[in-house]
Amino acid sequence: MSPDSPAVPGPGGSEESAWEQMLRSMLGPAADEAIAEMRARGLDPAALAAQSGLPDDPQALRAVFAQMQNLLAAGGDEPVNWQVAHDLARQQASVGGDPSLTPAQTQAALDALSVAELWLDAATDLPPSTGTARAWSRAEWVEATLPTWRTLSEPVASSLSIALAETLGGALPEGLDTGALPGAAAIDPTAMLRRLGSAVFGMQVGHAAGTLARETFGTTDIGLPLLDRPAPALVPTNVDAFAEGLDAPVEEVRLFLALREAAATRLFTHVPWLRAHLLGAVDAYARGITVDVDQLEEAVRSIDPSDADALREALSGGVFAPHTTPAQQAALERLETSLALVEGWVDEVASTAALPHLPHTVALREMIRRRRAAGGPAEQTFATLVGLELRPRRLREASALWAQIGRDGGTDARDAVWDHPDLLPTTEDLDDPTGYTARRAAAVDESADLDRALAEILGEEPGTQE
Repeated sequence: MSPDSPAVPGPGGSEESAWEQMLRSMLGPAADEAIAEMRARGLDPAALAAQSGLPDDPQALRAVFAQMQNLLAAGGDEPVNWQVAHDLARQQASVGGDPSLTPAQTQAALDALSVAELWLDAATDLPPSTGTARAWSRAEWVEATLPTWRTLSEPVASSLSIALAETLGGALPEGLDTGALPGAAAIDPTAMLRRLGSAVFGMQVGHAAGTLARETFGTTDIGLPLLDRPAPALVPTNVDAFAEGLDAPVEEVRLFLALREAAATRLFTHVPWLRAHLLGAVDAYARGITVDVDQLEEAVRSIDPSDADALREALSGGVFAPHTTPAQQAALERLETSLALVEGWVDEVASTAALPHLPHTVALREMIRRRRAAGGPAEQTFATLVGLELRPRRLREASALWAQIGRDGGTDARDAVWDHPDLLPTTEDLDDPTGYTARRAAAVDESADLDRALAEILGEEPGTQE
């Protein structure tokens, strides 16, 4: 308690802090119940103020509360406060500097993507993307990809915001009127908690996207297409930083990364169902998340409610402890297999295109594989936020499978596997790449037998069914 704000006698004759005075001015008759509830949960109102560094002064605390109300009111009813996410992502992206690209940097990136397209023509039958190639600063990468982060994060944010409100809402006293504070609009307590969750998730998404902006090379590094309309792009600042200290020249590193970006963009452009397939698996997993309420309540007791950063760290520390249901496990398996197949195809095609031209292809390929297997800080943050890891656990097996399909049937057969999601290899195929061709042939024969049986039942000639 500050010397300028001495304790005053409370209703029972005991001294109470300015923090408790503020609660009484805010809650009115409900203050006694609220303070008793907080202490029953192990929260000492006076200690909270001291630990959080807040001023032990009613007027100052009212101002802090009004500022918080303004923040919460700005978030609306969305599960993620996207203004907070956007602003924090831009701040995080600029950590360490994010100067505008020079004309030379832009031209070098565009030239690398142009050369990559020429080399890829010899390695795949999929044609180049129709999107315009780009060279972006980190801030420009944030602006271009944030809409997809919205698609990825809102399902889980919605589920967890509801859980947060339901878990903590019962602890709030009835009749809470935040409008009693000068400069603060009245708001329903449950709505306030949801908006608090929205602001916290905005911080979480912004932190992840902004951190990834300092690590990513293009728009396809995490295996998911981050643009609604695929187009190849490079972030030259990150490419140059990655090349520092490597034995390979920066020009060679840039070309290798351009090959990977261009190959993945070709895939997402000319396999129209693939983006929805991947994002749908993320959505199916996220919407099935349930919350361990007991663990959430236990964690909340140890959190300073005035510290949004503490709440964000608690969320990123796994407070919600998602329980994996059978449906989620199936969605997770589909996603992990699909991610491995996408990355494996890109790995195989880009390396095949690079080998005749880049002396360090083998070393660069291995370095990228290890980088993807380890994941970076942003990917780990996102893994906690969405509840799953966006990295291909079986990249090497998938690369071997695509190489085997190419040896057995050529690039036509390899690329034709993407014609329909039902043709995608399975985990069994990743376990045994050499047996894929035989299993696929057996499946085709089985389908032909079924067609013949149906034709006989319907009295038609085989192959005439529409």
